[in-house]
Amino acid sequence: METRLTLRPGMPGTKRLLARYGERLVCVRYLYDDARYRRLKTVELVIEEVPWRGRARRPRRNDHDLVGVRIAWNESELRSAVKQAGAIWRPRQKLWEMSWDAVRTLGIGYRVITG
Repeated sequence: METRLTLRPGMPGTKRLLARYGERLVCVRYLYDDARYRRLKTVELVIEEVPWRGRARRPRRNDHDLVGVRIAWNESELRSAVKQAGAIWRPRQKLWEMSWDAVRTLGIGYRVITG
């Protein structure tokens, strides 16, 4: 299915739904099902509202950001792979420093040391 149109409350085509659902109406979507040759009209509604207070979040990492990765001495194949990816050994921290992009490419994000 493909969403081709999303309407916000108050836009043309939402008048009757806005009258029916009021402030609970978030949006109206038109979905197209190519397999069954159908157009579906859906609504998104607010069903619960509770107090919430957001916390400050760390910004997402960029591909060029450097991160520390822990690799055991006996993991020679992985050490070779990170060397080829341009990692630098930091003996004081006992970590390999490399770009976030290289970490993702090698699939070793779970080894990144945070903090």
